[in-house]
Amino acid sequence: MVIEAEGPFDVRGDGAGDAAGPARSDVPDAIDPVIADLPQAALIARITGATIPDRLRAACAAIEGRLVFTTSFGIEDQLIAHHIFTEKLPIEIVTLDTGRLFPSTYTLWQETEERYGVRIKSFHPDAAAVAAMVADAGINGFYYSKDARISCCNVRKVEPLGRALAGAAAWVTGLRADQSGQRAAVDLAAWDAERGLLKLAPLYDWTRDRVAAECAALGVPVNALHAKGFLSIGCEPCTRALQPGEPERAGRWWWESDQARECGLHVGADGRLVRSAAPAASPSKAVPSGAAA
Repeated sequence: MVIEAEGPFDVRGDGAGDAAGPARSDVPDAIDPVIADLPQAALIARITGATIPDRLRAACAAIEGRLVFTTSFGIEDQLIAHHIFTEKLPIEIVTLDTGRLFPSTYTLWQETEERYGVRIKSFHPDAAAVAAMVADAGINGFYYSKDARISCCNVRKVEPLGRALAGAAAWVTGLRADQSGQRAAVDLAAWDAERGLLKLAPLYDWTRDRVAAECAALGVPVNALHAKGFLSIGCEPCTRALQPGEPERAGRWWWESDQARECGLHVGADGRLVRSAAPAASPSKAVPSGAAA
């Protein structure tokens, strides 16, 4: 399926990156709900049902400005990265190195770079913030308090993500709707008012089995831990293998009783998944760029 681009959308509403006119530097963070809603609705209509490469190509053609894909080297991310690399798409690929990843994740990171002949840019937590957090809660304080765990996720993941996405027009993710009940509402495209950008999930309607089969067919390298029962892989201290019959993300922060467990990357300030059609604010209300979830 080939997608014909109708022309780029200025998703930020400020004219940035538009060669036809100057940027609206007087209101750099002003988001017009009509402008914000247009690319989402039009883009979804245009690429629903398309292949993953077609979805990615259409997004590149339709969205004015930088597109950034964040990979944690999970199986979904590896499939998306494969298409970005092999299709040579103008999508920046970055990763968040929390400093507490599994050795096998670092091994896959190197294998991926060697396989595709690339370097994947990494963003790291602020060293002073990590030191202060550890001094306050202890090196593994996240086991004893949910607030401490959320603080750790904010320091090691959410704040670096804000830097990685600074100035981006769109954020490409590996989210799937069937990963968990919390993520069942994932859309192909959603407006992330927390960060003032369009959020894309090209695999939103794929099952894990379909992703795994596609990776196997294409020879995409994947984390060796997947074969050992680790279907969702994050930081080493916060991830365990699944027991038979457990849902896909049950091994993440398993000691917490709350079933809607997230690190904060994909939820808004209200703790809900980012999936709104457009900002609820009036056109004159400023939306902070790069705000932490």
